[in-house]
Amino acid sequence: MRMPSVDKIMKIEGRNAVSEAIKAGKTIDRLLVQKGLKDAAANRIIEDAKSRGIKIFFREKEALDRESRQGRHQGFIAEITDFKYCELGDILGLAEKKGEPPFLLILDGVEDPHNLGSILRVAECAGVHGVVIPRHRAVSVNETVIKVSAGAAAHVLVAKVTNINDAIDELKQRNVWVYAADMDGDSIYKTDLTGAVAFVVGGEGQGVKRLTKSKCDGVVSLPMRGNVNSLNASVAAGIVVYEHLRRQCEKQ
Repeated sequence: MRMPSVDKIMKIEGRNAVSEAIKAGKTIDRLLVQKGLKDAAANRIIEDAKSRGIKIFFREKEALDRESRQGRHQGFIAEITDFKYCELGDILGLAEKKGEPPFLLILDGVEDPHNLGSILRVAECAGVHGVVIPRHRAVSVNETVIKVSAGAAAHVLVAKVTNINDAIDELKQRNVWVYAADMDGDSIYKTDLTGAVAFVVGGEGQGVKRLTKSKCDGVVSLPMRGNVNSLNASVAAGIVVYEHLRRQCEKQ
């Protein structure tokens, strides 16, 4: 699987995020650990890092506080090279390797790192093969995203593409059905979601763009019975992903 080489330093903070980065085999240049931690969970992270030859530096809490960019390090800060994105073909290759129909999320202009982090967490839990994000006018995978994902970012393939409409065209050529999640579509509960599927989830402001929506094979919506007629991007992504997963589980 071809990954771009990058050398920007990123800090991962918090026990879950650091633990998952270690388990995933990420290249950790330096692991800062707060002195005096003796609980079992902390010891497991430390021993796992030692077994993988990661350089560990024990520091006073005040030193980690100064290094922390988020203020919630929980005694662990790992410095790694910047997040490595994949190609769209890598995501399809992973699905083929697993012998499964491709299952993707395409994000159209999600700008909130908390939303992206939550979406990556949902994607990892639901077995999504990969997430596609645009190169411009959208949030990238940064320290906040990794923190919010609770370590899931270390296990999910993310492709950053120049144009998501071109990515949709490529997926359709590969026999992947692409659905936009938008409130003016057909009910997702009445839509055939079998086979290879990709869902397009819009950003926090305008949702899925008109041209992007027109590229899709269909538009699916979620029933709205309250006074507010829209859902947070990460919540909407979670619902559509798990509805597709439910259909898959029913067939097994």
